[in-house]
Amino acid sequence: MLAKVLSRLDDNLETALSRLFELLRYKSISTDPAFKDECRKTADWLVKDLQSIGFEASRRDTPGHPMVVGHHAGARADAPHILFYGHYDVQPFDPLDLWEDDPFDPKVKERGRRKVISARGSSDDKGQLMTFIEALRAYKAETGSLPVRVTVLLEGEEESGSPSLQPFLQAHRQELKADYALVCDTAMWDRRTPSIAVGLRGLVGEEVIIKAANRDLHSGHYGGVAQNPVHILSRILADLHDENGHITIEGFYDGVEETPRQVLESWQKLGMTAESFLNPVGLSIPAGEKDRSLLELIWARPTAEVNGISGGYEGDGFKTVIAAQARAKVSFRLVHKQNPQKIREAFRAFVRKRLPADCTVEFAEHGASPAIQLPFDSALISAAKEALSEEWENPPALIGMGGSIPIVGDFQDKLGMESLLVGFALSDDCIHSPNEKYDLDSFHKGQRSWARILAALAK
Repeated sequence: MLAKVLSRLDDNLETALSRLFELLRYKSISTDPAFKDECRKTADWLVKDLQSIGFEASRRDTPGHPMVVGHHAGARADAPHILFYGHYDVQPFDPLDLWEDDPFDPKVKERGRRKVISARGSSDDKGQLMTFIEALRAYKAETGSLPVRVTVLLEGEEESGSPSLQPFLQAHRQELKADYALVCDTAMWDRRTPSIAVGLRGLVGEEVIIKAANRDLHSGHYGGVAQNPVHILSRILADLHDENGHITIEGFYDGVEETPRQVLESWQKLGMTAESFLNPVGLSIPAGEKDRSLLELIWARPTAEVNGISGGYEGDGFKTVIAAQARAKVSFRLVHKQNPQKIREAFRAFVRKRLPADCTVEFAEHGASPAIQLPFDSALISAAKEALSEEWENPPALIGMGGSIPIVGDFQDKLGMESLLVGFALSDDCIHSPNEKYDLDSFHKGQRSWARILAALAK
């Protein structure tokens, strides 16, 4: 039966492309209130499309942009139940003059020897979510049903911080709970190598403000005598790392586990070097822990980074002043079982320990989320590996992700679900930039990949 489904996907690629083009024409920019009606129309289009393949689907209004929710019972009552997540909102198109074509007039174009779909949202995330829906459509057409029970959740605020998502998940917890979550908002390792993301780093954001004198001081009168908050803050931030790149906060590495040797070896085979990774941004020598490989540093090790620092006179010209205060924004990427709140508390203790007696410090929180680490040998990942290996030239790479996808943590914490992260975007898709594209091969073989994964999960 799978062979017939795959054949139907091949035969109906042009009609699938036409449907995607319809979806891409909607200007569903969630960050701009001027496009609120476009977001609602996009949600309505998706509801109708899901209904056309037998889903009980509806638009669910929120204080922000709508959610789209659909349910399909599948062929067997005892089949696994999966929740598929994607988002239909897109980034703004500015600056328009850098686009080769109208960002909301999709086209198939030749780029080198590749055919690509050019439009805003083609890769992030409309093209991605439609690969899954087209796989469902082909199954329904060939078999009259689906191989698993399916709930679809499509969000309209991912590009604007998902303010409505957590309340929606909490309010509809029982309706949305499933055996597994499938998330498509990720990328391949390269054009011939799919990937499965098994780790997502968590995040803690902190702002620290060091205060000394009750006003800015003349450096000629008070220099060398009064405490200088810029000096104090600079020393504290410099102390965050030792000469080997290790983070010196007490207890920082609690909960950090070693990545299995066989996984590290598989990452080594991917061929990423410091030069190939850093050269495009004008660098060549990696920072961080000196005893770790490049991909291990990006995917499986925690970080402490200063994201901004200010204090004193910062305008044009020169002013001889000792600032009354200095501030910095610091973020920590977390891995494995690190506890975000303990990291926050440990950082604050680290700062206070280094503070002169007549100075004060204030802190401001800027969010926190734990890391997500999936078992490398889980049944879900094993099934997806086998399915993807049958479709692509190379077997899938089990990768980590340096950034965070908060929805995966929400699925784990609020709904108790393990997630499978598989997507078919490429690093040159220009998401969030002018001239966004999605390879036609990604769209076509992405559909075939989901069909294979669904068949594997049904077993």
